Amino acid sequence: MIKNKLAIGVAWLGAAKVIVNFLGIISTLILARLLTPEDFGLVALATTMLTIIGSVTELSLASALIHHKDPTDLHFNTAWTLNLCRAVIVGLIFCAAAPLASNAYHEPRLLDVMLVIGGSVILSGFNNPKTVILTRRLVFWQEFVMTVTQKLVGFIVGIAIALVYKSYWALVGGIVASQIIGIIVSYVIIPFRPKFAIIHAKELWSFSIWLTFGKIVNTLNWNFDQLLVGAHLGKATLGFYSVGDKLAGMSSREIIGPLETTLFPAFSQIRDDNSRLQSAYKTAQTLIFAIALPLGVGFALVAHSVVLLLMGVKWLPAVEVIQIIAVTVAFQTLSAAAQPLAMAQGETKFLFQRDLISFLIRVPLIIIGLMLGGLIGLLYGRAISTFISISMNMFIVRRLIRTSIIDQVLANARSFISILIMIGTVLMLQHFIGSEGTPLILTLKITAFILLGGLAYVLTSLIIWFKLGMPHGPETQFAKLLAKSLPRAKY
Repeated sequence: MIKNKLAIGVAWLGAAKVIVNFLGIISTLILARLLTPEDFGLVALATTMLTIIGSVTELSLASALIHHKDPTDLHFNTAWTLNLCRAVIVGLIFCAAAPLASNAYHEPRLLDVMLVIGGSVILSGFNNPKTVILTRRLVFWQEFVMTVTQKLVGFIVGIAIALVYKSYWALVGGIVASQIIGIIVSYVIIPFRPKFAIIHAKELWSFSIWLTFGKIVNTLNWNFDQLLVGAHLGKATLGFYSVGDKLAGMSSREIIGPLETTLFPAFSQIRDDNSRLQSAYKTAQTLIFAIALPLGVGFALVAHSVVLLLMGVKWLPAVEVIQIIAVTVAFQTLSAAAQPLAMAQGETKFLFQRDLISFLIRVPLIIIGLMLGGLIGLLYGRAISTFISISMNMFIVRRLIRTSIIDQVLANARSFISILIMIGTVLMLQHFIGSEGTPLILTLKITAFILLGGLAYVLTSLIIWFKLGMPHGPETQFAKLLAKSLPRAKY
């Protein structure tokens, strides 16, 4: 029953991610043609500061409501009240900080951008917390409706403003429009008349407090570099960095998101059965990595041709950003399921400790990298810290469900071997036919790289799987999915 719900949930979230990523890529490519790297860098400064300020007051109440055995309307009213208070505080702090940030970065335009975004943050506090009811039941169609609607409206508004004004306000307008429509849709999905209440505040915080601390540290950890680049390398370089980071993440982090989203409620339902939890974790983790690895590494391999074709020569400095981040993000999924596993068992303190240690390691590595090698040095510092974080996640998994680190790594051996064959295939092809040319030639080359690289990865994985006697793994899951879909295709 749980597996069926998870399969349906993954289908809903997967469809949402496909649409959202398609719109996101198209939006980024169109805006990259209409706007300048400096425009992207300007808005990236504002959104990065908002993310950091917002993390300090993050309450993680949705996770607390999912984890709660039987939340009542009073719990939802409490969550709504706390979220509204938080949004008002964050919005006002952000607006108050606007003049200071504008002066610090010597950018007058930053003042108005931050004031507008700060106002939209206050509105976001009215979101409906009761939508987590469906998530608790492993029902995810509401996520499809909300995410697709928000992205579509933001896409339309952003592109419209860019076509008319060719201004950075296109980026801001898309953000604000997405937030407003998200509030409206949340109440359409599940009607809810919120009332002010704080009676269950302590109960909800008892679960979410460590998630909140972890969110603060993690947000500082993953956004500190944006402010560093903007301050030391300028808005244009920040534009290359932020756009490259966004595109690199889409290749694997966003696409495997549906799988990760379903794991927290799924693991929560079997958290008292360690053998089932071990099996479920291994199945989920190997499946995520088997999908994410070729997507991330594959995008890195074709990044030069893709940027040249779709974004133009002015964005070529973003290629190295995409290549390094795409690979590191793909490898990061080797332990991505550790987060929902720890949350399901209520061991959120482990996650905070992990995030704090990661922060203390990552920031010095990034600063040293920036000082020694500029933007590329920063990227390598970030990559090194990512692989350290992977190791910490594996230690958490070993402690929680008693699965050794060696077992966690060996479970993905077929993916490791297959990706090496894929890399060799694509690099050999690029050596013979090159990676530049006219738009038509570039399109044909990119298609060839993707098809032959993907074929090399899949065939290698299947050959090894058959040679090993078809053990349980991601190939098994794909085979079952194919077997279920074939009978339906006949009708």
